[in-house]
Amino acid sequence: MIQALIVDDEPLHIQGLVRHVGWERLGYAPPLTAESGEEALEVLGEMDVDVLITDVSMPGMTGIELLAKCRADYPKLQSLHTLMISGFDEFEFVQEAIHLGAKAYVLKPIRTEEIEEKLAAFRAAIEKREQIERETRALQDKLTGSLDVLQDRFVNDLIEGRSEDAELMDSWRRLLDLPEAVRHIRLFLFAYDRQERGAPADARQRILLADGLWKAVKIGLSGWEGTYVGKTGASETAVVHLNAKPLDRAGMEKQLQFMQEIIREQYDASVTIGVSRDGDGWEDVPPLYKEAKHMLAKARLGGGGRILYFDRAEAEEYREYLLKEEEVPEMIRLLERGEDDQARVMFDLAFERLLARQPASFSYVQAFGMGIISELAKIGSGKEDGADNANILVWQRLIDCTDAGEVREAVLDYMARFSRSIKREDAAPQHNLIRRIADYIAAHLQDPMTVKQLAEQFHLNASYLSVLFKKETGRTISDYVQDARMTRAKELLRDPNVKIYEVAAQVGFQTAAYFTYLFKKVVGQTPQEYRDYAK
Repeated sequence: MIQALIVDDEPLHIQGLVRHVGWERLGYAPPLTAESGEEALEVLGEMDVDVLITDVSMPGMTGIELLAKCRADYPKLQSLHTLMISGFDEFEFVQEAIHLGAKAYVLKPIRTEEIEEKLAAFRAAIEKREQIERETRALQDKLTGSLDVLQDRFVNDLIEGRSEDAELMDSWRRLLDLPEAVRHIRLFLFAYDRQERGAPADARQRILLADGLWKAVKIGLSGWEGTYVGKTGASETAVVHLNAKPLDRAGMEKQLQFMQEIIREQYDASVTIGVSRDGDGWEDVPPLYKEAKHMLAKARLGGGGRILYFDRAEAEEYREYLLKEEEVPEMIRLLERGEDDQARVMFDLAFERLLARQPASFSYVQAFGMGIISELAKIGSGKEDGADNANILVWQRLIDCTDAGEVREAVLDYMARFSRSIKREDAAPQHNLIRRIADYIAAHLQDPMTVKQLAEQFHLNASYLSVLFKKETGRTISDYVQDARMTRAKELLRDPNVKIYEVAAQVGFQTAAYFTYLFKKVVGQTPQEYRDYAK
């Protein structure tokens, strides 16, 4: 049955709900009770609770603070259905509670029929969630009977880097009975070469070839423990092999050529196979796959039908490829976005790898530095006065370098100069935009105002506006609006002819009660106390 918890500092209110609500008729167990937020948290920590019914206004911890604490500190309570009970003049508090995830509220004086209506709606929602969970578990059980589907999805999840999700990996361990400890991992990548009689003419043929490759690999490697096979593309299949014993490794490698022959006989197609280096854990699978894929793409230029091993020479070439095609472009993108620290970290890591090469080559380090500066110079040329002269000077500085440390400092100095140039270029329009938004906020303090509304007003993406505003002002938009309202409220309170409820309305609050609550929370005095002190 569904379990509810009633929280109220008035014992008579609790007793009334316990006695007059038809809990059993509604499908609920007898409710648990607590007379404070602190006591409620103890109950929630020890008992399984589905529904929380709490008064908004309580001494010590309010109902809103209780709900916020539940959301922040108790992950298991994220699906908790909450019913807030409030007085009419506390409606603003209820709005805040709804933002925190409260599902419903009722106003005092409480009517039993209204409480029961909300509880019935909660029960229906809980039953639907439980039904979905049951059907999901049933689907999981059904999938367990289809090992091929599971293996395919598992291999793709590993390649896509989802092994960082601990909950996902725990579910895979249960479904596939994976070993608890992974000592080493090796990846095999099987990929069709260009067909000797041309590419497949239609979709049906492509599907037949893809399924044929997958089946041939699955059957060919079925005798070895710890192998998981997945289709990773229309013309390739990957195998992840866990904790292979030396005899198994040798046996699998002997099987590879036989599998190539079978595929050639059955589908008149040649296959190239890439064998990765050894990895130490799940997180190594994505780079193992990328390395093997790069190795196969390069090998096809010299003809297909080969079995390739990712050795030291391949590793060296792949690192150079990554540096040129991925890492340097990413450093430049980071600098263009103003993320200088991350760009510097990437540069330092790449630089250290270059120095660790055996034998270490100063000319290669120098060429690496020149490559980065060349790419930055293309982007920065003409963006500021004297850029061309500065480029000539840094080229000369690099040519005059006599050791790797000097190259490093020269490149880092140029990266910093480029970053400053980008920031100066971006700062002026951003500053003007934020100033216009701040002026708009000041002129519309009496109106409801959300980040989404502001973004629409200025034709911006809401997330982008939030980041830009915080970067420019050092405050979030909501904090800025609240501060602006409090500042304006203080000005109005100095005029004794303006009533407090009029001050509340002029700075955007629907009720004087919520304005008083927030003003005291921010300023440390009630509006009346502030007015009296300011006289």
